[in-house]
Amino acid sequence: MSGTGLRLAARSNESAMIFRLFGWSVLAVLAAYLLNNYLTYWQGMPGPEAYVSGDPLAVLQAGLYVVAIALAAGYVQTHRDTPLRVDSRRISDINAFIIRAAFWTVLTVGLADMVISFLRVEGLLEGLVGHQIAGDLGRSQWRGPYVHMPLIAFSIVLAIFTRTLGFPWLALLVVAAELMIVLFRFIFSYEQAFMADLVRFWYAALFLFASAYTLKEEGHVRVDVFYTNFSPRTKGYVNAIGSVVFGIALCWVILVVGMGGKSNIINSPLLSFETTQAGFGLYVKYLMAGFLAVFAVSMMIQFVSYFLDAVADIRGEPGGRDHNVHAIQ
Repeated sequence: MSGTGLRLAARSNESAMIFRLFGWSVLAVLAAYLLNNYLTYWQGMPGPEAYVSGDPLAVLQAGLYVVAIALAAGYVQTHRDTPLRVDSRRISDINAFIIRAAFWTVLTVGLADMVISFLRVEGLLEGLVGHQIAGDLGRSQWRGPYVHMPLIAFSIVLAIFTRTLGFPWLALLVVAAELMIVLFRFIFSYEQAFMADLVRFWYAALFLFASAYTLKEEGHVRVDVFYTNFSPRTKGYVNAIGSVVFGIALCWVILVVGMGGKSNIINSPLLSFETTQAGFGLYVKYLMAGFLAVFAVSMMIQFVSYFLDAVADIRGEPGGRDHNVHAIQ
């Protein structure tokens, strides 16, 4: 290759590294934000914004963002020749793991809570576990840490060893839970609050968790007048700009509004293990608030993946997808 060709290839590689650095930095800052949120509101640390006061813990929390960006830069630097589409697939695979863990979580927690609620309604719980534990299971501040959290940890382990995202099964479970309500109500004249809670719990998970997967598979219907006739490069510009300006930005808004303070709409229910007041229902309302965080996080990760894929389209790299499949003109 001539000297000119080598210089052009080097410039092309450097420009790709800039986009890759941006994508991985977004994810690194996201991880640092979530970790700081936990340290601030669950562990009582002062928060990164308090670094101006010179509090060592606050300085440490603020430093997490610097470390996160440095790790992203280090990864990009040590993997200089990684194509954009390879990074896009890696990021999408990370997202798939998060969604798998979320699927197993709602499945195991939903079934366990349904069993506990049924036993409480029928007065069988105390005979099985004793008076003390039966009373504890009636308090969300006990059931959350000692029943739900272990199940969430177990679900994460399951996600490591499984590959299905479980959305068809979750949809089937929603239908089965709704069918159970109909059958028990009209045949056995039996209905309890936990039955409707289970449907809402699983349906909310299906709607919010499947959004990122649908974006990955281009399953969201695209209604347009101009986009279909654009060149692949122009489509890449549209998708890249849209991913950053509308996608990633919106996800940050959701996280900041929902988790920016102790009393915000995501943090407040999670911190108090909030439940519904309808009889012996499921104690999962606080988890449903957490669904919004999972939605925003998974969508942001997928938008970063989508952004890198769009930049690859702009650069004319091979392996692009047909973006017209789901368009309605």
